[in-house]
Amino acid sequence: MTDAPSYAQLSQGRIEYRWFGHRDRTPTLVLLHEGLGCVDLWRAFPDELAARTGCGVLAYSRYGYGRSAPCALPRPISYMHDDARTVLPELLRHLDIGDHVLIGHSDGGSIALINAGASAAPGLRGVVTMAAHIFIEDVSVRSIAAASEAFATGRLRQALERYHGTNVDCAFRGWADSWLNPEFLHWNLEEFLPTIRVPCLVMQGETDAYGTAAQVEGIVAGVGSGAGIGGRAEALMLTDCGHAPHQDQPQATLNAIGAFVAGISDESDPE
Repeated sequence: MTDAPSYAQLSQGRIEYRWFGHRDRTPTLVLLHEGLGCVDLWRAFPDELAARTGCGVLAYSRYGYGRSAPCALPRPISYMHDDARTVLPELLRHLDIGDHVLIGHSDGGSIALINAGASAAPGLRGVVTMAAHIFIEDVSVRSIAAASEAFATGRLRQALERYHGTNVDCAFRGWADSWLNPEFLHWNLEEFLPTIRVPCLVMQGETDAYGTAAQVEGIVAGVGSGAGIGGRAEALMLTDCGHAPHQDQPQATLNAIGAFVAGISDESDPE
């Protein structure tokens, strides 16, 4: 069961969101899209995830994406920090979300880690990242520069316009211009990892064109490393998989997330 798009009126404007599966079945799985994503670009994955886990799944489009309110350009270098510490908590409060697991792809994974380490709501039970970044690598910059050239020729613009409409420049330029800004070379999220208290599943494709296994290794080493924190992380590198595990290896991704969510539920249920 998939709901029609709905809108939450937050402090900075409207946010598009959609429920998949049964919204009253917890923990709610909150999907955080990539730097060019939105609700519609998750395609079949939210329905499949709801069916695999039995949980309600919530997807939303951040400001400047999909049918949400536009954002101002250029985006600040701190745009992921801002989403993690301000917009996401506000949306969870607005929708009265209790127990939940954050599932983030690329930028969305980075946002999930910042939120878990700095602004976690009381109901946060776990984090799943797919191709998240915690620092800048040359391969990331090269791939984004190539995407910027494709956008300038019009082909990528036309493809993205189908999903973002009048937000297409907010979506692409807000993402690419931030990553290609020389100041972004100093961007780093490792400070948020030691204070993450919940279990994490860290996934990445072995042929990811936007990041190397060093990202996964850094996340796993850093999560919960603060004294007395107790968070932990497990890594899953997927073969024959690029930047989007949920598209390149959907069954392996669904199985891994399903087992992770079931493990969280087992931990919370007393014998």
